[in-house]
Amino acid sequence: MGFADPGRTSVTEPPLDCPLCPRLVAFRTDNRAAHPDWFNAPVLTFGDPNARLLIVGLAPGLRGANQTGRPFTGDYAGDLLYATLDKFGLSRGTYRARPDDGLELRGVAITNAVRCVPPQNKPTPAEIRTCLSFLRETLAARPGIEAILVLGKIAHDATIAGLGGKPSRHKFAHGAVHRLDGVPAIYDSYHCSRYNTNTRRLTPEMFEAVFAQITADLQADQTPR
Repeated sequence: MGFADPGRTSVTEPPLDCPLCPRLVAFRTDNRAAHPDWFNAPVLTFGDPNARLLIVGLAPGLRGANQTGRPFTGDYAGDLLYATLDKFGLSRGTYRARPDDGLELRGVAITNAVRCVPPQNKPTPAEIRTCLSFLRETLAARPGIEAILVLGKIAHDATIAGLGGKPSRHKFAHGAVHRLDGVPAIYDSYHCSRYNTNTRRLTPEMFEAVFAQITADLQADQTPR
């Protein structure tokens, strides 16, 4: 498996050898030595350049996006996320858990609050703050975004902070909607991880209900008044 540098010149994405977080650099280096055929680099935002909905996850999974190079691709969280996108008509093609499956997103883009895989899937507060610049620029480069779906509290807090708000004033709660002045509506969901679904903290029906609200709100915004 080979991965070419897609010519990262935009500040929306870190370079393949981003040096900003020493702990993540060391972990990336170790993974490259152990798994030289994996992606092992900051993971690009994936999806429609003209997206109205941006989905923000926590960070690449070790054997998911860190291995494949595409957000939520190769692990259980991706199975549920991409199946739900398909159910709501937000993708085209068939998700096959690999970056060359030809899947296209329709009106949706997916990124992460932290672009590099962290040990134990737990980024530090400093790493989250460092990566905020890329999230801010991703939003600035996509003026058509009207809604943001955050998966889990860490993604929620990072997104609120990245948009200039204070997480203490906008508490995370599954199914909640937050509206900050001058920015897209922010929708909360528990992360679609295997742990959350196995424990029934998040069921497919709960996840789909969040998407139903988002799609209904976006359709309402397009209704002539």
